Amino acid sequence: MTEMTTDELQNLVIQAMEDLKADHISHINLEGISGFTDRMVFASGTSNRHVKSIAQSVVEASKQADISPLGVEGEDIGDWVLVDLGDIVVHVMLPETREFYDIERLWADQAAHDVDSE
Repeated sequence: MTEMTTDELQNLVIQAMEDLKADHISHINLEGISGFTDRMVFASGTSNRHVKSIAQSVVEASKQADISPLGVEGEDIGDWVLVDLGDIVVHVMLPETREFYDIERLWADQAAHDVDSE
C-alpha cells in the first residue's frame, strides 16, 4: 500500500462530498497550528439524512483507499457528523448547525493569528 499524502486525502474527501452534492465545501490548513490534525474540511447537507449520507460517502471512499477512520461521531442525530481521518478531520453539518457553531471562523482566526505573529 502506498501512503496517501494529505493533499491526496483532502482531494478524495472533497470528491466524495461532491459526489453526493454537498453544499459549501471548504477547508482550512492547520499544519503547524493544531496538534491533532493537519486539515479540516467542512460541508453542509440539506437534511439530516443528507448529512449522514455525505459523511458515509467520505468513510467509504477512505476505506477504499485503505484509510480507516479513527472515529465517526454524530451519525445518530445527523445535524453534525464528524469523521476523523487523522491528518484530516471532516465536519458535515446542517447549515443552521454550521452557522451556530461557526467552527470555520474560530479555526481560520487561529490560523491567521499564528501566521500574523511569525
